Amino acid sequence: MTDQVLPYNSKWLLRVYLAIVFFSTIVCIITGSYLAFFAPLVLLYLVTFSLSWKLAYWMLLFSIPFSVLFTLQGDTLSISLPDEPMMWAFLLLLPVLFANKPGIIYKWWLKDPLVIVVLLQLIWLFVAVLHSRVFFLSAKFLVAKVWYLACFFVFPIWVFRNKKDFKKGFWLMLASMLATVVVVLFRQLHAHFSFITINRDIGALYNNHVEYSSVLSMFLPLVFIAYLICPPRKKWIKRALLAITLVFLIAVFFSYARAAVLAVIFSAIVGLAIRFRLVNVIMPCIYGIITLLMVYLVQDSNYIDLRPDYEHTYMHTNFKGHILATFKGQDMSSMERIYRWIAAIRMSRDEPVLGYGPHSFYYYYKPYTVNTFKTYVSENYEHSTTHNYFLYMLVEQGWPAMILYALLVMLVFAHAQRTYHMAGDRFYKYVTLGLAMAFAASFVNNFFSELIETHKVGALFYLSIALLIILRKKCKDVNMVANIR
Repeated sequence: MTDQVLPYNSKWLLRVYLAIVFFSTIVCIITGSYLAFFAPLVLLYLVTFSLSWKLAYWMLLFSIPFSVLFTLQGDTLSISLPDEPMMWAFLLLLPVLFANKPGIIYKWWLKDPLVIVVLLQLIWLFVAVLHSRVFFLSAKFLVAKVWYLACFFVFPIWVFRNKKDFKKGFWLMLASMLATVVVVLFRQLHAHFSFITINRDIGALYNNHVEYSSVLSMFLPLVFIAYLICPPRKKWIKRALLAITLVFLIAVFFSYARAAVLAVIFSAIVGLAIRFRLVNVIMPCIYGIITLLMVYLVQDSNYIDLRPDYEHTYMHTNFKGHILATFKGQDMSSMERIYRWIAAIRMSRDEPVLGYGPHSFYYYYKPYTVNTFKTYVSENYEHSTTHNYFLYMLVEQGWPAMILYALLVMLVFAHAQRTYHMAGDRFYKYVTLGLAMAFAASFVNNFFSELIETHKVGALFYLSIALLIILRKKCKDVNMVANIR
């Protein structure tokens, strides 16, 4: 396989593609017709894919922030356009590449602890699907997970080969993501940054304000790191990156998502902890605190003391009231989370090892709820799930899946800390730090949701892990060359 990512005679395709995406998006926003956005791209992408799949991969990364979720056949099927069909293409390409060159999967990659854990997660997911009570829905979940891993966990080892590739991937995603942020902020400005209209202002660009804020909080550390490593001689680029960092901070605040604000703070803490070699202490402490809290709440049914006042627990009309209600135990979304967390824990007693099957929580959790925690939204017309990724794994795939996820989080931070202090190259050192901070933000967001299965957060989640694996290999190679010299 050639290491050349962009063949010279195909570079014009990327420029044409980016221009078409930009103008199609403008037409889509003005007319409200999504056909205007997607129709011109299909033929161009197929031509591009046949000429250079690596160029097509850059197009995929650029398209992720723009992609819109469409629901088909009621609520049974959905598709994200244009990025999901692009992922299918890469999933189909993977066995072709492997058949052509079996050694394409590098041994150093297969031996990495992070790869081993992710593969174990996939194997256990397959087992859970076979045991699932909702086999068809679980099978769809498995297929989607496979193409996510193919695109954002496997293909990066062939795409991100040097510093130029890391920079290219960053700038492509930043350009499209910044465009969505500007559109949302413009809409919010016209709505006077109203708390109650945030989901309407976001529109179809993101599923809701939770996904929007999660994506921003994950990408924000990367923008800040780009500002830090940008050479002083490129002062206009450096100033632009600082301005974009501030724009992202403002956008996170006005997304009115508490988890995203905590995610930004936690990512900064993890960044400092890595620099001072303390990150390996953070996750054991967090897991320990959660375990002690769970023991206390379960003992003598102390969790009952957290039950809300049904009449006074509702969605507030401004962010300040939302925050104050959270501390008073009168916020509807917080109490609804506890309502479902209790149900998930009680469910897990009946299927502790294999779980009920992926995508099954909604269909089985109601009998396990405690009515004293019921809120105005407990009917759950949105079919949402546990609002905690650990419990999401526990109830749908059993204890092994939850333990593997907990282990993965610890290993990612430990892996990043080792790479950061091993790296002699400043660029690789700081990119490692930025990716670890992005992963830290995803950890917090997914503690209060289960967004890894969504196309935008999921892409960033697996990309961050994949790139950390690649960076560790590159740092080892650089150090080896330096020692020989």
